[in-house]
Amino acid sequence: MTKEFPEAEVFETKKIELKSPVIFAGFVGAGLVGPVAINHIIEKLKMEEIGVMRSKYLPPSTVFMRGRLRHPFRFYSNKEGTVCAIICEITLRMEGLYSLVSSILDWAAEKGSKEIVILDGVAGVEHDDKAYCAAEEDLVRTMADKDISMIPQGFITGIPGGILNECLVREIQGITLLAKANKIAPDSEAAATLIEALNRFYDMNIDTKDLQEEKDRIHSEFSELSQKYVEHREETSGMYM
Repeated sequence: MTKEFPEAEVFETKKIELKSPVIFAGFVGAGLVGPVAINHIIEKLKMEEIGVMRSKYLPPSTVFMRGRLRHPFRFYSNKEGTVCAIICEITLRMEGLYSLVSSILDWAAEKGSKEIVILDGVAGVEHDDKAYCAAEEDLVRTMADKDISMIPQGFITGIPGGILNECLVREIQGITLLAKANKIAPDSEAAATLIEALNRFYDMNIDTKDLQEEKDRIHSEFSELSQKYVEHREETSGMYM
């Protein structure tokens, strides 16, 4: 008897003790800012893969990077178990989005996480070297002290919007950090701007020099995914101001 594929579940590939981690997440959006930034954070913090998302709502796609096969929706942790990262390198349709959102936040709650930070790009406007945020009121004021501006109004759609909505009714703080980004090509400068904002706000020290210097390599590695985002952007994540 075959087991039915799950609605959505975080399948843990490695057991590690997590200590109420802050979770950084990046999904496919304008300039692929989320995946580019999260991929860089994973590399620089030498994070280990600890799980993957299994769901019948994920398109039947896998990712090759430098010839290596990998799952397109992955969960990582640093060795200390204090920082986690979620990276998704495929475009997601609206169908089943609530199942994916619930699964992510159930997993975060189980691990004692109190904060999830989504990194994303704002489409259709030129990058201005600034980081913007949307969060609950008290946090927005604190971020302003770290030179992270409030977005006055707009819509956050797709899985980032779903996660932020659900955070409002759960005991976990939802934040999004945004940068204006190229809408059709991977934007490593926008990704670097967001990581620098994380460095200021979370007292981290993630070097962004590679992101600035290796634009061509990043462009080539993420260009196919960027093209898929352009084709599907009506149904994928995004921030509209």
